[in-house]
Amino acid sequence: MLFKSQEGKSAMLKLYNQKLEDLCIDYSEKLVKTKFGATNVIVTGNFELPPLLLIHGTAGCAPLMLESFSELSKHYCIYAVDVLAQPNKSDENRLDTKTLDYGEWLLEVIIKLRLKEVTLVGFSFGGLISLKALEFSEIPIKEVFLIAPVYIVNGNPLLGLFKMFLPLKKFIKTNNQHDIKKVMNALFSEYNDFALEFMSSTFKHCNMDFSPLPIISKINAQDIETPITIFAAENDLMFPGKKMIKRAKRVFPTLKEVFLLKGSKHVPTNKEFDKIEEEIINSI
Repeated sequence: MLFKSQEGKSAMLKLYNQKLEDLCIDYSEKLVKTKFGATNVIVTGNFELPPLLLIHGTAGCAPLMLESFSELSKHYCIYAVDVLAQPNKSDENRLDTKTLDYGEWLLEVIIKLRLKEVTLVGFSFGGLISLKALEFSEIPIKEVFLIAPVYIVNGNPLLGLFKMFLPLKKFIKTNNQHDIKKVMNALFSEYNDFALEFMSSTFKHCNMDFSPLPIISKINAQDIETPITIFAAENDLMFPGKKMIKRAKRVFPTLKEVFLLKGSKHVPTNKEFDKIEEEIINSI
């Protein structure tokens, strides 16, 4: 199970709802039943506009993605997906990253929402999910934007161990804020009090998966025909930007554009998210 206790789950959903209400947007929530588990989706924007799916990363949720892309709903009908087994309103079923299960799950969500010509925007682990979806079936997908995505390269494991995973393990054991701030400083270019509280609560109340992350094979990457744009973070500890761009250019035949977010850690700044949003809007 994801949540360590019912009290912990309640605490996370309280933060989730707080962020959602703070966005001050018109929205509806849909619960999409898939064979992998029930999936919560927040829908905002005009249904007559082109569909766009926002897919968040590890220890994230749909409201946080909506916060990072506040202008997209003027140009797209937005479907912000709560990824399974994360601190949100979807089921707690954790899928195997070595298989195409996450891709099949996302395709089932798209099909049951009756969407076509979908644009995917995947951040971090959401990038892995987006690429797995392309590997499973590209039919309903028009274009993909990946932000500091998992599944293309991995960083130096020793750096990750000392700068992030050891402080994180220590925080989980002691609940010392000094340790979680070390993790935040390693991951975030900038962060606010809510981000700190949400991350602290996630690792306090949830059993998170720390399994090694896979890399897409060159053969599978070369089979993809959908246009891909990548925003790589230069100082990303886990998925280094320059290394990512170098491999992406080598393995993806339909790589449309790449952007190096200079000086950015894994989670970009608000200004960088604004620039990413502008590129997505300009692609229409």
